[in-house]
Amino acid sequence: MAKEVTATVKLQCPAGQATPAPPVGPALGQHGINIGQFVKQFNDDTRAQQGMIIPVIISVYKDRTFSLEYKSPPAGVLLKKAAGLAKAANATGSEIVGKVTRAQVKEIAEIKAKDLNSNDIEGAMRMIEGSARSCGIQVVD
Repeated sequence: MAKEVTATVKLQCPAGQATPAPPVGPALGQHGINIGQFVKQFNDDTRAQQGMIIPVIISVYKDRTFSLEYKSPPAGVLLKKAAGLAKAANATGSEIVGKVTRAQVKEIAEIKAKDLNSNDIEGAMRMIEGSARSCGIQVVD
């Protein structure tokens, strides 16, 4: 018989660098999860993606055990990395702070494909291009 889920917690943590400090500790502590066990498991699982922000959905079960479901990094983080930027534009729509190529957009769309609500890779690319525009990143051919 399947375990009964009592809560789901969504967090975004740096890959391989989660710590029990806020916001991780308080978010998990209120559900009775062993925070040290979460930190160790998360860091071991995400060590290969060092430097990225990894969204994780934590399913907490009635017996206080948990399971982790990892998502792909946010589009904005991937776009800023591809463009070599530290941060996005302050004035969305009027300020351009960097450029990415269509090939880079396609690569990001392929990484994000399983988490996006699109039918094909072209639809995913259009979503990523929209995220690029809102970050002040220009898509060039």
